[in-house]
Amino acid sequence: MATAKHVPIVKKHKKRFNRHQSDMFKCVPSSWRKPKGIDSRVRRRFKGQAAMPKIGYGSNAKTRHLIPSGHKVFVVKNTNDVDLLLMHNRTYAAEIAHAVSSGKRIAILAKAKALGVKVTNAQGRLTVES
Repeated sequence: MATAKHVPIVKKHKKRFNRHQSDMFKCVPSSWRKPKGIDSRVRRRFKGQAAMPKIGYGSNAKTRHLIPSGHKVFVVKNTNDVDLLLMHNRTYAAEIAHAVSSGKRIAILAKAKALGVKVTNAQGRLTVES
């Protein structure tokens, strides 16, 4: 279950890039759009304004899509999907999809344990409220 050694994961920009003025107006959604206005301070890159996404913020190709454990995430919906990870259990970790019932989750976890596959959200929907 241990992953191969990897380069330290460096995130060059941890916060999301929010659209300019999305915090001021309810009608402006927060998903990023490039400012196009002729007087826009953000487009002209004035000091103290929001940063715009650019190619330099990209992750290292060797560590892109890795989670802190060093695995890449593979979303699993049933026990057959866990079989796909048998040969790749050092590269990929299973993540149970959010709509999977608690009964199927138990079956998926049992299969993953037998195959030596790491499950990222193994505790989800398994605890019983008292």
